[in-house]
Amino acid sequence: MTNAIEVHNLSKQFRIYANRPRSLKEGAVSRGRKRYDEFWALRDVSFDIEAGTAFGFIGHNGSGKSTMLRCITGIYKPTSGHVNVSGRISALLELGSGFHPDLSGRENIYLNASILGLSKREIDAVIDDIIEFSGVEQFIDSPVKVYSSGMYVRLGFAVAVHVNPEILIIDEVVAVGDEEFQRRCFEHIYKLRAQGVTIVLVSHSLGLVQTMCDRAAWFDHGRVRSLGSSVEVVGDYLKSVNAEEVKRSHDELETSGEAVAVDGGTRRGSGEIRFRDVALLDSDGNRTMFGQSEESLTVRASYTVNEPIVDPVFAVSIRHENGLLLSLTSTSADGLSTGRVDESGEVELRIPRLGILSGDYYVSVYAIDKHQQHVYDEVDRAFPFHVRTEGRPGRDGLIDLQPTWAFSTIVPTKEA
Repeated sequence: MTNAIEVHNLSKQFRIYANRPRSLKEGAVSRGRKRYDEFWALRDVSFDIEAGTAFGFIGHNGSGKSTMLRCITGIYKPTSGHVNVSGRISALLELGSGFHPDLSGRENIYLNASILGLSKREIDAVIDDIIEFSGVEQFIDSPVKVYSSGMYVRLGFAVAVHVNPEILIIDEVVAVGDEEFQRRCFEHIYKLRAQGVTIVLVSHSLGLVQTMCDRAAWFDHGRVRSLGSSVEVVGDYLKSVNAEEVKRSHDELETSGEAVAVDGGTRRGSGEIRFRDVALLDSDGNRTMFGQSEESLTVRASYTVNEPIVDPVFAVSIRHENGLLLSLTSTSADGLSTGRVDESGEVELRIPRLGILSGDYYVSVYAIDKHQQHVYDEVDRAFPFHVRTEGRPGRDGLIDLQPTWAFSTIVPTKEA
């Protein structure tokens, strides 16, 4: 199979300049000195993307993913190395990219599509589809400078996917849209992929990369740390993140003697009981940030008590990254009475078999009164985690039902 994109030994350097001289004297003194630092956003990067496949970029913010996309699209010129691209590129890299703020939405459609090589006749043939998909019909003849960020994204995406691209490049910008728009976006991306369009995707949603992409690259400080199938690359990334998280937790425990504060999610409550640490434990009792569908998982929440409480109820919920509730259970629902709680402690929810499919999820924890009317502490999205499903390709959805199949042939009876 031919390659749509080839990247060979590519490096990209930026110069970060110091402040300008504030006086003639300062300028004269500093003359001849180098007044900038060299920053390498990419270092010796090489990979190929086969035509008709989907390829994902993952990594922390500032790792070089977006810079790589800009080198592929020709926005940046590599400092060394080169990129070969075969096919018409349509890219959605940042909010409002390619739009002129004083032009209307309709005028910007013609401008963007013509830059991508479409004739007026070709644009006329698809403009109604673009406007309908974007959902900004009411404002299509207004200047885009009055558009909201969501309207910008919807119109930009609609143009990008309706100009007959051979290569579609999308940065995380699609995440700005609402859930309904995101669903329509990804449905259309799947449709384009089925038509043989090459997809290049940057996303922080590891589940999306695993599901949508054939291969992936993990960028770390400008270098490719892992390159291969999306499942393998996401696994390598999670192992590294998990090891760093465990080390950070241990360091904080040793330094302060207290558990790690729960500050990642939205918090509310009166404070009589307050969570101070939420952790996921694997089958060996080690802290982790990912689980296996077939294995056990434990949610452990450490708490402090600021006022004695009789029979408080502890609850844990698990949701998919899109907000869909998978499970909500509590000590009360499972028949556990907590009694009088007047000292700090821990509560654990032990799940013998996780039973959910690959994707990104998060845990929320709750401490409420025995009548379940008053909230002592609630931490929404207290702990994110990723689930991997190994050895079961071809399954989709969220729940592993552990199905079994039976197949038989029906032999027609002979008529008398």
